[in-house]
Amino acid sequence: MIGTQKVPIITLADVGVSFGAVKALNDVELTILPGECVGVVGHNGAGKSTLVNVINGRLSSTRGDVSYDGEQSAADFRNALLARNAGIRSVFQELSLCPNLTVLENYRIPYRNMPRRAWRRNAASAVRASLDAVFPGNAIDPYSVVDDLPIADRQMVEIAIAFSRRDIDARLVILDEPTSSLDGAIADQLLAYIKKFCADGGAIIFISHMMGEIFDVASRIVVMKDGFITQDNDARHFTRDGLVDAMGHVVPDTAEVTGAKRRQEFGPEVLRMENGLNARQGEVVGLAGLAGHGQAEALAQCFLDRTSDWSASRDPAVVFVAGDRSRDGVMPLWSIMRNLSLQTLVEFSRTFLVDRKAERKVADEWHRKIGIKTDDLENPILSLSGGNQQKVLFSRALASSAPIVVMDDPMRGVDVGTKKEVYRMIRAEAEKGRTFLWYSTETDEILECDRVFVFRDSEIAAELQGDQITEENMLRASFEMQEAGQ
Repeated sequence: MIGTQKVPIITLADVGVSFGAVKALNDVELTILPGECVGVVGHNGAGKSTLVNVINGRLSSTRGDVSYDGEQSAADFRNALLARNAGIRSVFQELSLCPNLTVLENYRIPYRNMPRRAWRRNAASAVRASLDAVFPGNAIDPYSVVDDLPIADRQMVEIAIAFSRRDIDARLVILDEPTSSLDGAIADQLLAYIKKFCADGGAIIFISHMMGEIFDVASRIVVMKDGFITQDNDARHFTRDGLVDAMGHVVPDTAEVTGAKRRQEFGPEVLRMENGLNARQGEVVGLAGLAGHGQAEALAQCFLDRTSDWSASRDPAVVFVAGDRSRDGVMPLWSIMRNLSLQTLVEFSRTFLVDRKAERKVADEWHRKIGIKTDDLENPILSLSGGNQQKVLFSRALASSAPIVVMDDPMRGVDVGTKKEVYRMIRAEAEKGRTFLWYSTETDEILECDRVFVFRDSEIAAELQGDQITEENMLRASFEMQEAGQ
């Protein structure tokens, strides 16, 4: 502190970042002070990830000045060290835990100066303390191998490690879509902890496409578009509609958001599982409930029961849209086009030869339909933002001829405008007779469904349809198994 004036943790002055001819950031001016929670919003590819990677030192700015704790830095590899010394930590949208290591071993990696004596016991204790502080009541074992954990637990672990005690305390934590795999109750725990962390003098950069979360925790909101910061103001100066409009999207009618256009007439039953889950032709069936209660396993079983484990089919019975794209969806060494066309290669191949013209036609069509932000589909898939990668996975599924589409929380990291467009696509495909099984941790998405099965302890706790599909009924069934029949 200088007198009564707070010293900024990070200051960006006229910062720009270019990758060849592509300008990812332009003339960015930003200051983060202790005690602030800065919400950063913008459509996929707006420059949010580039911005935070400059702040945490993973990227060096092409031009402009970056200052940590009021001290201007050089634009080179030392920024990562300066950011670390300033107490800046990050939780990335693409989770960065080492899957073959245990939870406590992942904690050990960023803790460079951890005492060697009894370090495993001390690391387990520190991780446990941080998990309990951020997510009270969790049952995560610090000795668990990360790859054995469901995605919600992995996200909780990464967040807890970011807030954990180390040799240098956390002062600014960057959270990029931190609730994308968490159910509502667990997300509320994180939001409560963020408020406490900022009240105690910490700072947060909170990136989310969930407008309610932004307004819940942010003291200030920054809007990004095409690499520019277009607005930076106190959160009280924004409304939800105004914020979405500032991002460059039109807010859809409330009826579209709440699923008021649910259909009543469907075709014959096309799917029935041992646990009672069933679906009819042309129906959008939602799977709800607290995360980790068997929804993902039910979807996986549905997919595996109808898919060959050794060969592809010209007439696939089912197609899968992964929510955990880094583990189950993206081929990281392939191009955007190869990732998009993977599901349909067999459908337009001839005697083991791929029809490249047909492949290009499909890729170009979905590039246009869903607005994948790239100038060249031959670019690597990892050149896209996380949300745009998810668009590729969704396009891959809808481009196929499979009559059943299984979706495991498919909208993770996708901006609000694209979500509404995807909802329209799902509805259009359902009206043509396609059936969707849709698990989501977001209530607004489940409200889009024609019928909903609520899971609890790997069993179906309730079946809701029509006017029964409300957030209140879903929550009641999630916590009270005995009310399932009401």
